[in-house]
Order: sequence, then C-alpha cells, then structure tokens
Amino acid sequence: MTAPHLTVTTRRARASVAQLTELAVRGLPRMWDEDAQSFVQTMRGLPSPDGPVLRQEGTNLRYSAIVALGTSRLRPAEQREALGGRTARDLTSVVAAQALDHRDPGAVALAAWAVAEVTGTPDEALLDRLADLLGRGTPVPTVQASWMLTAALAAPGAAASGRIVSAVRARLLAAQGDQGIFPHVLPASAQGRWRAHVGCFADQVYPVQALARLATARDDAEALAAANRCARRICELQGPAGQWWWHYDVRDGSVVEGFPVYSVHQHAMGPMALIELRGAGGEDHMTEVALGLSWLRTHPEVVEDLVAEDLAVVWRKVYRREPAKAARRLSAVTTSLRTGLHLPGLDRLLPPTRVDHECRPYELGWLLYAWPADDVDRSGADVRPAVTEDRS
Repeated sequence: MTAPHLTVTTRRARASVAQLTELAVRGLPRMWDEDAQSFVQTMRGLPSPDGPVLRQEGTNLRYSAIVALGTSRLRPAEQREALGGRTARDLTSVVAAQALDHRDPGAVALAAWAVAEVTGTPDEALLDRLADLLGRGTPVPTVQASWMLTAALAAPGAAASGRIVSAVRARLLAAQGDQGIFPHVLPASAQGRWRAHVGCFADQVYPVQALARLATARDDAEALAAANRCARRICELQGPAGQWWWHYDVRDGSVVEGFPVYSVHQHAMGPMALIELRGAGGEDHMTEVALGLSWLRTHPEVVEDLVAEDLAVVWRKVYRREPAKAARRLSAVTTSLRTGLHLPGLDRLLPPTRVDHECRPYELGWLLYAWPADDVDRSGADVRPAVTEDRS
C-alpha cells in the first residue's frame, strides 16, 4: 500500500512544499558516503572563513532505508539526481543486503518496508527476523513496532506478515492511553517509573500511519478509531504557531515538554501520518498540516531562518538553552509525580532560543515521501485531499 498524495491549495503552503522538495533533491547527494555505501548520520553545519559549511558525520542504515522510500516517489530522473545516478530500487538493494545481519530491529523493519514497497517483492528473511523478535515477547520501542506493522502490511503475501500484524496490533491497542497517546515502549511499564507515562511525537505519528494502513488493508474499524484518537489529541495540543510538541503524557493526554520542536515533524512526519489517516477514511486534519508547515517560516522562538537554501538543508530543531535534556528530564519526573505538574517559569529559565545546525538524511527522505511528485500516482487513482486553510 502507498500513502495518498496531498494537494495543497493555499499559495503559501504550495510554494513551501515546492521549495522544500526541490531542496531535498539537491541536498541528498552530499549526504551519501560512497565508501560506506550508506547515507550519513548527519550533516553538521560549521562556521568557516568562507561562510557556513557542512560536514558528514557517521552512517545510518535506517536513514538509507527512509531515503529509499522517499526517493521512490520521485520521477526517475529526479531519483538519479538525488541519489548520485542511482535509482530508489538500486538503493533499496544496497539497504536490503546491509540489513540481513544488522543488529538494529528498526533498521531491519525499515529495510523490509522499503524492499516490499519499492520493489514489490517482500524480503522473507527480513520479515522472519521481525516475527521472531516479536514472538519473544520482549519490550519493543513503539516506533520500531509501528515500522514492523507497516512493513508487514506492505508485504501481505509474505509468510511472516500475518504474525507481525497480529502481534503489533495487539501491543499498540493495549498500550494506547485513554486520550489517544501512545507510550515510548510497548509495554509502557518497561520504561520504569519516571518515563513510563511519556511518549514522544514520533511515538504518535508512526502508529497513526501504521494503524491507518491496517484499517485500509483489513477494514479494521478498531485500528482506525485508535489512529483517529491519537491524531485528534496531538492536533488539539498543537502549538499556536503550528508547533508539534515533543513529549506527551499517556495518562491524561497532556504535553509533558514541548521542546525541542523538530523541523522534520513540521514538514514531513506530521503531514505524512495525518494525510494517510484521512486517506484511510479517518478524520480531516489538513488545517493542522498547513499550520505546521507554516512554522518553518514563522518560528516565533528564533530569528534565524531554518531553511538554508544555499546549503540545501533544513536545520534540525529549535531547542532550549539548557544542560543536556534538562527540561525533558525535569518534566518527566514532575509529571510522573502528578499529571500536569510542571516547573514554574521553565520557558524563562531555559528559553527555547537555539537552533541545532544539523540536517539528517531521513528528514529529507520523509519530506519526499510525504509530498510525492505531482505526476507520481502509484495507487492508480487521484485521491488527494486538499488543505483548505493556511491559518498563517
């Protein structure tokens, strides 16, 4: 199954999407490590006498798989432009080979998803590994479990798909809070006292996407209802400038800590999940999609532009001036003691005024996945919902 496309109808949102997708095609080639045959972990922005420069750091198989998925939605010529002469199918072959003995279940799940969706032929070995992992009954991060479900749904004929779908569906539905929020790990109790109640934004959008696909594939009303509850709640909590906040409380559906605000949530991950939900017959949150996009332009927390056109990157996040993750840790502890209990004056004490000068390949990969080229329609029909209001 592929996600429905989105047509944006406001001039500003339409221009923003066009700018960002063009930037992604330009930005991805320099993120490839030819020696490692992998996309890098990050491109870090650094000062130099000649102005800002980018430096490659590390490698990440997850990110290679996400880029394969994203570039598969480009026209063939654009695929080769973004991938240094390769196609998305070429990249997927590299990803699949590297995933066979990879120790990260998240990378294996993304590789299995990419192989099934990009090539149309499931990788039984990768899916078997996922089914075996789930069969052990050990805790699994919510994001990884959601990718496993999506991978299995992309490969309905694979022998292990049914086991994966059943296992992940049961875990997700059992863990979802009354207000729709998912925890960080399935089950939540595996996190321990101080973090069991916390789920991040990624822990919400990947389940929404996976459950929306499950609802379509199997006419699963319970899965659709769960996806609707989660999407409805994060949209109710969306910030006034379109911010998708970072940490949520599973127990009462409140915000535990808003920052950092990540650019990829605004331009890719939020839209990707909410668009797929609507395409599956779920609720319409296109107004929130457009408002989230507008944050990349308005970002009231900082003066600096987040979209660096000359470097072909979108800076990663706006975050607090603080010791390492202090606000998140404090908020997790205070809210574990009592729901809604926050340190007074946190924004004044630790203001969110810094920009993280890095850009990761998966951010541009999900951007292309969320906003496919207009003439790429793999579903056989144009089912594009419209953003009807910008609210910016």
